[in-house]
Amino acid sequence: MKSLLAPLDQISEFDEIVDVRTPLEFAEDHIPGAINAPVLSNEERVIVGTMYKQVSPFEATRQGAAMVSRNIAAHLETTFADRPRNWRPLVYCWRGGKRSGSMTTWLNLIGWRARQLDGGYKSYRRAVVESLDALPGRFRYVVLAGHTGSGKTRLLNALAETDAQTLDLEGLASHRGSILGMLPNEAQPSQKAFDTALVSALRALDHDRPVFVEAESRRIGSISLPVSLTEQIHRGTCIRVETERGERIRLLLQDYAHLFDNREFFKAQLAKLLELHGRARIGEWQKMIDEDKRVELFEQLIDLHYDPAYARSTGKHFAQLPGSMRFALRPTDADINEQARALLAQLR
Repeated sequence: MKSLLAPLDQISEFDEIVDVRTPLEFAEDHIPGAINAPVLSNEERVIVGTMYKQVSPFEATRQGAAMVSRNIAAHLETTFADRPRNWRPLVYCWRGGKRSGSMTTWLNLIGWRARQLDGGYKSYRRAVVESLDALPGRFRYVVLAGHTGSGKTRLLNALAETDAQTLDLEGLASHRGSILGMLPNEAQPSQKAFDTALVSALRALDHDRPVFVEAESRRIGSISLPVSLTEQIHRGTCIRVETERGERIRLLLQDYAHLFDNREFFKAQLAKLLELHGRARIGEWQKMIDEDKRVELFEQLIDLHYDPAYARSTGKHFAQLPGSMRFALRPTDADINEQARALLAQLR
């Protein structure tokens, strides 16, 4: 009998990728483009796991098989009801075990040419980790360095719109990178989901063209960057983005205005800096939030927190920064794309 297993390197040969893990597992990370057709719900998986430990493996397997059978039947009547006769899906679960094996068997019995991913999601995750180690070294990085509020992200986005090649790490991480960098109404992805998105982004880049990227620390909110990528960025060619102080204040007032919609949360975030700044200063900043002294608050944050932190981190990590090219930016102006084109012209 022909094996129903397919290795990861054959993934592009299939019409559709079917992830049969639970919705929670799928939400944490999944193969790009996969659909979720769980053979066990979140709650059912807990029930089976508990029964395996507290009753017996046999009873857990028996009950699990009944649940899986019902769920596969439901998918056949709904999720897969419109699939054509020659449909060729690739099915996977956590490690290529019973969950994906059951689905693959039934799809083949019906007549579809289904295959089970050898090693399951674990084999895919292993490939992602290996790629994160190897891919970053294939590119030349141009690093936009500058103080908080200098408009690096806006410049990076403008460069992308003018056909430069960019890698938006903060966009992938859904976070601006600072203690106040969380985005409104947007949670950060899981670490695994970020890794998957980063590998996809790196694979889409052209090795022969420079990659513009922002200067980042090893962490962006709750996300950790791969060591290999961090090291390559630290070795990259730097551009020092310089923005007038008043312009930086205007940008911060725009980008962080949402923080004043939830002032208790804003104050709680600043409280995380107690060890660094002391209770008196944090209390003063929290009072400014209550009194809506936005300009005064951001002036102090720039002078007493952001700029000293920038001086400590960039000097230590970016060896090429002292002799790097300087670029004056007006990030709140409407002609940001024209400024990006001017930067590219200077680099030719």
